[in-house]
Amino acid sequence: MAAAPPNIVFFLVDDLGQRDLAVYGSTFYETPNLDRLAKQGMKFTDAYAACPVCSPTRASIITGKYPQRTGITDYIGAPAPDQWKRNTKLLPAPYRDRLALNEVTLADMLKSKGYATMFAGKWHLGPEGFWPEDQGFDVNKGGIDKGGPYGGKKYFSPYGNPRLEDGPDGEHLPDRLAEETNQFIEASKKKGQPFFAYFSFYSVHTPLIAREDLVEKYKKKKEQMGLQAEWGKEGPREVRLVQEHAIYAGMVEAMDQAVGKVLDKLDELGLSDNTLVIFTSDNGGLSTSEGSPTSNVPLRGGKGWMYEGGIREPLLIRWPGVIKAGEVNDTPVSSPDFFATLMEASGATLDTNPVLDGVSLVPLFKGESLTSRPLFWHYPHYGNQGSAPASAVRLGDWKLIEWLEDGRMELFNLKDDLSETNDLAGAQPDRVKELKAKLDEWIKEVGGLMPAKNPGYDESKPDGREAGANRQKKVQPKQ
Repeated sequence: MAAAPPNIVFFLVDDLGQRDLAVYGSTFYETPNLDRLAKQGMKFTDAYAACPVCSPTRASIITGKYPQRTGITDYIGAPAPDQWKRNTKLLPAPYRDRLALNEVTLADMLKSKGYATMFAGKWHLGPEGFWPEDQGFDVNKGGIDKGGPYGGKKYFSPYGNPRLEDGPDGEHLPDRLAEETNQFIEASKKKGQPFFAYFSFYSVHTPLIAREDLVEKYKKKKEQMGLQAEWGKEGPREVRLVQEHAIYAGMVEAMDQAVGKVLDKLDELGLSDNTLVIFTSDNGGLSTSEGSPTSNVPLRGGKGWMYEGGIREPLLIRWPGVIKAGEVNDTPVSSPDFFATLMEASGATLDTNPVLDGVSLVPLFKGESLTSRPLFWHYPHYGNQGSAPASAVRLGDWKLIEWLEDGRMELFNLKDDLSETNDLAGAQPDRVKELKAKLDEWIKEVGGLMPAKNPGYDESKPDGREAGANRQKKVQPKQ
């Protein structure tokens, strides 16, 4: 391990699917900087978000806990049960709309070790008073209550963001956040202080808006490759099967360029050798609603769904001198693991002993293995992407999904059936029973709440999951 505590740069991208990077198989989107990062470090093939939507995963990353322990189990802003208007069989479970101030965050933990801390980009973990500066970050550039860049000109200045000063008219948000991150890194180096830069992109979340030069580039590439939109069916929704959306491709490339800008700054300042870099996403790619801009194939489903397309993420980690270049690791890991990992990497200790659900990944960095363990999910809500409330557990190659509307179980062997097309629940009742018992025990332990029966559900009317089901392929987002 490096002698001095490493600097830490954590990139979190919003709604980025695992298959949205070239290094994970995309042939349409171009991500040269992330492909380079993968070659310099370790690529994880079986990394997961703690939830198929954003705020719960964000809370999990920053606290090291499963979302159920923080109470943030749905995206903040989702209707509460008493506000529910959709005609669904269940009422969603209640959830907390802010990260409690007494939670020990990554920033709190690293500050105890003398780190300068900075947050740039999307926060979405509560109203003012619960923003990054209230949760251990010295600097906050852009982190507010909003789940997307909804003010001003959205992804271009003026931003209308109370924690990000407007730049020149037309300045692009990903590039601006990269510049803010670089300025913080330079200032920390001048002070001789280790730093933690948490670059949490608003990209590639809707609204679907990209730089015009990149849109034109991918329109031409789509034509040259002869790509056309293809659609399948996932529950009540149409699901995109081919990556060919030019605007989304432009958003992915601009995100990659912003990552590259920060990595180049580390090189320029001679900091790369003692900087731990982590890159990941908060949930799967958006494929069944709001324009369905990407495809997660061969993974099934997408954002909001408990299938692999909704929860399996890209994860790239570089730490020179600790991780050998070009490593690929197939250990199942999840969002809560980052806290324990960074605590061990930095040598930080805590005065209090908060419950941590994750484990340190440092042994994997050194070529060792982790003890096999189950990973869990519990999403007792209806997202906007057509899925129903569900829970899941993965242990080894096996994954069990429980659908909470009717108690239906699905069992998949991910080694043999990555696309989750062959449900083995009927053929393996003993394995279902075993995994269901583990899932029930975990939900009880973490205090998971359950959805309730909806007294207003009318089966003679269209089900609320079908809202928008047949619109997304006909309505293409405009720049």
